[in-house]
Amino acid sequence: MLLIIGLVSSLVVVSTVLFYLYPEKFIFQPKALAADYAFQFDQPFEEHFIQTPDGEKLNALLFKSPTPSKGFILYFHGNAGNLQRWGTYAVDFTSLGYDVLMVEYRGYGKSTGKPSEIDFYADAQTVLNWARKTFHFSRLIIYGRSLGSGVATQLAINNTPDLLVLETPFNELRGAINTPLRPLLSLFPARYHFPNDKNIPLLKCRKVIFHGTLDWVVPLSSALKLKPLLSDGDLFFVIEGGGHRNLNKFQKFRDGLAEVLK
Repeated sequence: MLLIIGLVSSLVVVSTVLFYLYPEKFIFQPKALAADYAFQFDQPFEEHFIQTPDGEKLNALLFKSPTPSKGFILYFHGNAGNLQRWGTYAVDFTSLGYDVLMVEYRGYGKSTGKPSEIDFYADAQTVLNWARKTFHFSRLIIYGRSLGSGVATQLAINNTPDLLVLETPFNELRGAINTPLRPLLSLFPARYHFPNDKNIPLLKCRKVIFHGTLDWVVPLSSALKLKPLLSDGDLFFVIEGGGHRNLNKFQKFRDGLAEVLK
């Protein structure tokens, strides 16, 4: 028993040190795509490339509503994969009458560059500026999922969308770290933050949060720390039995999304 305890303790310490020394390896998990990769989805889409001021190129996919559009959703996805995976969620929005632009972070998919928190923020503003010049829309919704919630809240501060929607968000990045590592990591200065808890009180737009009770990546307890920061008229949906990747399989999520995007 003492041997097992010692091994587990050693594993926690080693994992904590590795996380502190190489946080990018844990936080950012991109999957690259060849420049000529052909996306395949069950609905039409447009592919775009957006130039950043520092010379990088961001890939983005636009999915249009099959009916007259109610508005424009700028979607920031989670920390892993690429748009071939995330584009499959576009139907959740186009089926409700919205156009949705899904953005690939730098270093992910076909996007060039190297992932970083500061660059994600700057790129989000670049994409929004580009979208405003390229498309006509009367209603703007910024949507952030998991890691993307940190990008979305930061962007919403200076742009005041009509609505901010956060799916499986954390209060701040350390809130998404596995519990055994969190006490030890608190001894080290954080190098990445994505501070939703500091950004949300600064927002002047309506806010909606969705989170599941069985989320093994970002615990519900982390998201619930955001609830007291919401204003009158904001909504917090708790999806019983929902995990980190499957909220759209639950009727309560679908009904809630339809309600706020009506």
